[in-house]
Amino acid sequence: MAPVTLDTLPQAVTRFLAAHRLHDTAAQLANFTPDATVTDEGATHSGIDAVERWLNRTAGEYTYTIEPTAVHETSDREYTVTQRLEGDFPGGIVDLNFRFTLRDGLIERLVIEP
Repeated sequence: MAPVTLDTLPQAVTRFLAAHRLHDTAAQLANFTPDATVTDEGATHSGIDAVERWLNRTAGEYTYTIEPTAVHETSDREYTVTQRLEGDFPGGIVDLNFRFTLRDGLIERLVIEP
């Protein structure tokens, strides 16, 4: 994996990350393809409506701060951003990898896992 910086990530990823930090569902959703999939906590959410439901649910579940700690490009379409979350969820601190796959400048797939 090649290291990159937040500033050199594709715009869909940087816009998603900024909106995610603000819990702005509409702004996050605008960065996904209509047939996008998100896998989080072992569950896969397929299609833009399912992704929207996932975003709405996760936005109100816990209060937390999020800080990127590492960025990697694994191919010309795949990027991983490791983020540290600290908040009122079980365990209080976790490092999660946000693995993005892009298509036509938008997020086609997002996998969130430790």
